[in-house]
Amino acid sequence: MRLKRWESPRKQGRNDKGRGGSARQRQLKKQRQVLRNKLKEQQKPENNQKDQQNHKPREGIQTFPIFLAISPANAENCGFLTVS
Repeated sequence: MRLKRWESPRKQGRNDKGRGGSARQRQLKKQRQVLRNKLKEQQKPENNQKDQQNHKPREGIQTFPIFLAISPANAENCGFLTVS
């Protein structure tokens, strides 16, 4: 089988190299690139917000350590500790 003049045996999808459609392929390639860049930009602010939330000092939230809540008298009822 002989190859057409626009076909190339080196390329796997060699029919992509036909006479027409090259401009359309460039458009689609550019469109995918733009969409990738937009997606990256959308993810950047989300990451920055998460980082800022993680580094903010807690205001108005007081935590009570669990080890203070479990006294030796209550430990037997909780089942966490065995007191001897």
